[in-house]
Amino acid sequence: MLPSLPFATLQEFTLFALVLGRVAGILASIPLFGGKGVPARVKAGLTFVMALMLYPVLRLNVTVPDDSVSLVILVACETLIGASLGLLSQMLFAAVEFCGQLVGMQMGLSIANMFDPTQGHQLSIMSVFQNLVAMLLFMSTSAHHIFIRAIVDSYDVIPVGGWHMSGPLIEFLTITIGNIFILGIKLAAPVMVALLATTVVLGVMARSFPQMNVFMVSMPLNIGIGFLILGMSLMVFLHTLQNAYGQIDQQIKTLFKLLA
Repeated sequence: MLPSLPFATLQEFTLFALVLGRVAGILASIPLFGGKGVPARVKAGLTFVMALMLYPVLRLNVTVPDDSVSLVILVACETLIGASLGLLSQMLFAAVEFCGQLVGMQMGLSIANMFDPTQGHQLSIMSVFQNLVAMLLFMSTSAHHIFIRAIVDSYDVIPVGGWHMSGPLIEFLTITIGNIFILGIKLAAPVMVALLATTVVLGVMARSFPQMNVFMVSMPLNIGIGFLILGMSLMVFLHTLQNAYGQIDQQIKTLFKLLA
């Protein structure tokens, strides 16, 4: 018996394990909480505490299978439901990373890649910077509250173990993945356009003044103009990203309908 915890019987502990699976899936998918830069103990503790807080609120009333194999499959389905919800935030941060790669390549900073511990691989310096800005905006706009609320709301729509693949779900995920490139180009558009115009001007100058070393001029010029336009268009970057965060709620509701 565990009188100090909200579960005192094996049945209640099993129901808690199901809640823990869905919470673990969604927190592991959100880069802010499940990134490789977050220590494993912190992630495990946060997941356990979150599940412990949500379990009394949910009050699950489902039939728990007797055999261990069915129970493991049920917990795996719950984890996939949570991962499917968290995948929506993963795609937004992937768009920001793609934007940083485009900007860094245009500015000539792709040769100075650095290791990002949150992603576990090398990224452009601009990708790391814009990822940090996106995470700060993610927290300041309380977008993470949407996913915490989605855990509770999901039990009203998606039954326990109700994860399944379907044609409309695959189509929705395909369209959402395609929007990564659209959002990334929107975020990088001001710098890309400015540096494209700079390249055209340098090309005209190279034809007009053949003795000028365009390569030596273009590198510092691209970096300087890139940072200048990046600073001037920062509010546009934040506004575009905030609009994308505002669509998360509607995307989660659509995902609920497809998984129901």
